[in-house]
Amino acid sequence: MSLFWIVLGQPGGLEEMATSKKLITREEWEKKLSDVKIRKEDMNKLVMDFLVMEGYVEAAEKFRVESGTEPDIDLATITDRMAAKKAVQCGNVEDAIEKVNDFNPEILDTNPQLFFHLQQQRLIELIRDGKVEEALEFAQEELAPRGEENQSFLEELERTVALLAFEDVSNCPVGDLLDMSQRLKTASEVDAAILASQSHEKDPKLPSLLKMLIWAQSQLDEKAAYPRINNLSTATLEDPRDL
Repeated sequence: MSLFWIVLGQPGGLEEMATSKKLITREEWEKKLSDVKIRKEDMNKLVMDFLVMEGYVEAAEKFRVESGTEPDIDLATITDRMAAKKAVQCGNVEDAIEKVNDFNPEILDTNPQLFFHLQQQRLIELIRDGKVEEALEFAQEELAPRGEENQSFLEELERTVALLAFEDVSNCPVGDLLDMSQRLKTASEVDAAILASQSHEKDPKLPSLLKMLIWAQSQLDEKAAYPRINNLSTATLEDPRDL
């Protein structure tokens, strides 16, 4: 976000730039950037946060040793969290539920929506495997009672059971439930719930900051010609005179 304040700090600010774009040379831009002081400790925390959230336990451990940055959570729990997430992604919902309960039994006890979505995913997997009778029995015994207590659950259940009405489920109106994206959605919900149980945010901070950078640049594009970062992987400043 420092680039946004650099332009705001120019004489006349955004009001002056409203009528014509101001040219900010690379030399001017880099001088302003050098005046922005960012602590190395804060940068290290961002990196550690990303590694922890994305489940890179070995990289996080190495980074902890090399940088001296302590994570907010026990790194040993990352493996368990990722195992539960992967189980859902592979369609092994029963295994995922067991892993979540082993991790912290209160997670599902206090989150009826997550438990319903896991049971719904289990129903989807039964239908995917062609186990029609077992799927109907499971829906009636495990999901229907929850649907009677919650209208949104009932609507999701009805939509899921509708898969049984079509011979070619890949082309039916609710066929998206069998897509990998549905597993990923449920897996992400499991991941977020486990992180919440550890008093941790569900999304890493680094991608959010990059989104803020993109937004800030889009705002400044209308007001000034300045050294942009067009390639986030290299973070190379492009000279405005070359654009």
